[in-house]
Amino acid sequence: MNVDFENASFKDFENPEGMDIYQRSDLFNEYLDFLQDRGHLNYRLESLTGCGPVVEMDIPGYGGRRPYVSLVSNDYLGFSQHPLVKKAAVYGINNFGTGAGASPAIGGHYSFHQELENAIASFFKRDSAIIYTTGYTANSASLLSMLQVQDLAILDIGVHTSVREGCSATNTKIFLHNNLNMLERILRENKDKYRTKMVVIDGVYSQDGDLAPLDQILQLTKHYGAYLMLDDAHGTGVIGETGRGVIETHDLFEQVDIISGTFSKTFAHVGGYVIASAELVRFLKFQSRQHLFSATSTPACMAITKAIQLIDQEPEWMDLLWENINYFTTGLRSLGLDIGTTASAIIPVKIGNSAVTGEVSKMLLKAGVYANPIIYPAVPKKHSRIRMSLMATHTRPQLDAVLNAFEHISNKLGLTKT
Repeated sequence: MNVDFENASFKDFENPEGMDIYQRSDLFNEYLDFLQDRGHLNYRLESLTGCGPVVEMDIPGYGGRRPYVSLVSNDYLGFSQHPLVKKAAVYGINNFGTGAGASPAIGGHYSFHQELENAIASFFKRDSAIIYTTGYTANSASLLSMLQVQDLAILDIGVHTSVREGCSATNTKIFLHNNLNMLERILRENKDKYRTKMVVIDGVYSQDGDLAPLDQILQLTKHYGAYLMLDDAHGTGVIGETGRGVIETHDLFEQVDIISGTFSKTFAHVGGYVIASAELVRFLKFQSRQHLFSATSTPACMAITKAIQLIDQEPEWMDLLWENINYFTTGLRSLGLDIGTTASAIIPVKIGNSAVTGEVSKMLLKAGVYANPIIYPAVPKKHSRIRMSLMATHTRPQLDAVLNAFEHISNKLGLTKT
């Protein structure tokens, strides 16, 4: 099979016709080698130090082990390095060991799991929550158990892959990003056709960093007899007066049917959660297969409970994050770069050509800046970009170094908006 590697993407290698798995993997490895030879395979780079605003790496061809300003972490408040969060993880291990040893239904549900469920539910002003070992399965596993062949999922085109996988066993309809007219048309046309109709959206979208018009979407959803599920993984700890996300900006804690999210971003660990009515949460605890048949989180997850507390106890971290967001976005716009409609800690520089995006990523690394190139199919082909995440712990000199690098690259490659 001949593939034009110059214009190919990962999508082209998912299921090439007539090739078994070893032939497919061989072809894909040829493509990866092509990207690596060009310096455009800037994925799975090995960090030698912990999560933070600066990481050390030793990338072949980039001058040996050296520090890089890191813009790839979603640890928005820097809590993965907070001494009290680390102390809580150590306490969990010292008192309970390194593993849970069983799935939650048959011996793997411990007091620290119950405390975490209570804490995350209370954080969102609700009573009941279920926790998962990953944020991905919080979406995929819960949706797989809730929506069947008689049901309908209505998804914003920008939702996470975990949501799409969770809806693989049900009927799905997609509306264009934040397009309320299209959403209403789908709701109206399917009002009486399915047993359960569920609209699923993000609060903050992971590629553009923009926000959902939650109040308007909720109004439409309820008007047409559907339920609403909100994944605000990237809004929690960032958006809202006290960091409770987009749901807080509209004070809709009780009205949104299902809230999902992850512990791997602001909460500085790993895992996920679903918050809903007590009855639905109990249903998920016994019907959500990936929860029921997976070992539970390790005792180190006690770090999450402490991180939840710190959002209220130390609000200065959110203030620092927003100082960085405002400074950095102002700097990028002053360079004439296209950062879209971001209103969060996720900041894209839109380039529009995957090969140029790869070259920008390479030049950033040479300048000591570690940022992710995002290309098709993660985003449309014309929307390739460098995606960056800011942290409260980034310093002004670090952000200036990134802005200086972009100014140099933009002048050389002509990245400014036309």
